[in-house]
Parts: sequence; structure tokens; C-alpha cells
Amino acid sequence: MKPLRLIFMGTPDFAVPALKAIGNSDHEIGAVYSQPPRPAGRGMAEKKSPVHLCAEEMGAPVFTPKNFKNQNDITAFQGHGADFAVVAAYGLLLPDAILKAPRYGCINIHASLLPRGRGASPIQAAILAGDDVSGISIMQMAKGLDTGPVFLTKSIELSQRETAGTLHDRLSALAADMIVPALNTITDGLKASPQDTDKATYAPKISKDDSKINWTKSAAEIDRAVRAFTPFPGAWFTLGDRRIRILEGVATRGRGQPGEVLDATLTIACGTGAYRIGRLQKEGKTPMTSEEFLRGQTITPGSRLS
Repeated sequence: MKPLRLIFMGTPDFAVPALKAIGNSDHEIGAVYSQPPRPAGRGMAEKKSPVHLCAEEMGAPVFTPKNFKNQNDITAFQGHGADFAVVAAYGLLLPDAILKAPRYGCINIHASLLPRGRGASPIQAAILAGDDVSGISIMQMAKGLDTGPVFLTKSIELSQRETAGTLHDRLSALAADMIVPALNTITDGLKASPQDTDKATYAPKISKDDSKINWTKSAAEIDRAVRAFTPFPGAWFTLGDRRIRILEGVATRGRGQPGEVLDATLTIACGTGAYRIGRLQKEGKTPMTSEEFLRGQTITPGSRLS
């Protein structure tokens, strides 16, 4: 088939393998769009996104509009003469003029099996819900939050100890494997299927407050929360006035008031069952095992965590 002229739109690490896959294909990347550099680190120097850096290494022109409210940015986008825009975790809403600019419109790589997991945090949502499978959906973008018709999906099974970090990497690699064949089959006439709205679930953006451990929940739910919020933003509890992140642990048996320390190995009572903390991290400190933590911190059985 004739090589396609593409625009790629993405920002975080998740999108980089798909960008590289397209770059290694016969198709042409006419432009890469990413969110603008942001202040980061102790010096708060502006830092380019992973997609921005990858595009520069590939020699692709990079555009970083703050949004598409400026007509000049819309006109520039339309001027690329693209067949497709491929969008992967770009992070900005696209107006109708952008969605309609490429010959075949904009297609989105979404990290869930739509209509399940619409929204900003589908990876975390799958783990929080205890799903057995997740996957990648490649969809035609339309107005609305991840509501467009779906061209194809591919699923993977989740392990019992899956974290957001491991699932992120697996789905990112899967997206890279899927995107070039998907572009080819869509161009050859593959039709998208409407989503079943009645089966839709939503995965809103997660804040640090959302990842605070609620000890009144069951041990199984807390275990899923710890894994869903690893590595970011991190599940946490407070001890006195200090915030402590839980990095690893396991649901187990035990009874007590929610948040009660049950033994000398940091087994904590939950609404149902108990949760044994394996690794944790004080703010500004390096990760440590529960044994290392307890050497410098007296937490007696019967005390309460909040």
C-alpha cells in the first residue's frame, strides 16, 4: 500500500513505543504533537515530555501548543496534510476542527477494552476493579470522552500481583505491536463498531488524596489499591503527622478495628481481613522493608494507623 502521512500526538512514556513503531514503518511522520515542556525537579527547569524527546531523536518536527483555542495552531495542524492523526495519551481535548482535519480523522490508542475504562486512568481502574483482563482499543475519535466507535481490540490477562507499573509497560508494548497493522487495515476498509454505552465504566483522573488507604475497606480491596497506585501516585497512610507510602504487601487473615496494628510485623486490620505491609517509604526517604522500618520506629500492637 502507499505510505501514509501521519501526525502523532502523545506525551508520556506510554506513547513512546507506538511512536517508534510508526517511525520504523514505511509510513511518514509529518509532525509530532506533545504537551509543552513543564517545570520539574528541584531546580524547576523546564523538561520536555518523553514523546517530545523521542521525536527529536527521530528527527521529526515537534509542536507543543498549550491548547487548540488559537486559530493559528488549528491552521498549522490542518496544513500538515495528514492521512491520520494517531493519538496516544496526549492529554489535551481536541476540538472538532482538529478531529476532522486528517483525511481519515484521528484515531486513539486507549489502554482498556472499551467501553470499559473510559477516561484518564484505565490502567489503575482495571486493577482497582479486580479485572482478570485488560487490553488496548484502537478507536475513531469523536466528541465525548472515549465514546467513538472501535476498530479493534486486543486483550491480555492480568496477573494476581499486577501493578499499574507492570500493566502500563505491557499495554504500551501491545499498543506498539498493534498500531501499524491497524493503520493498514483501516485504510483497506476496516469499519469501526459503535460502543455499547450500557456497558461503559469511567476511570477519572487520580489525585494523591484518592490514593489514601481507607482501612475500613476489605484487605482484598486495599491490596488492589496498593497495586493500582504503584508506582504513582502511591498508596499511603499517615502515622502521626507523617505520610507513609505502601510499596508492597499482601492480604491475609486477621481481626481488629480498621487501622489497628495487629502484630510486630506490620499486619494491619481492615474492614474484612488484614493487610501485611512488606515494603514502604517515608516521605523524602528511600524505600525499605517493614523490618527496616520498624528498627527505627516503635509501632506497638494495638496502635492505630490513619
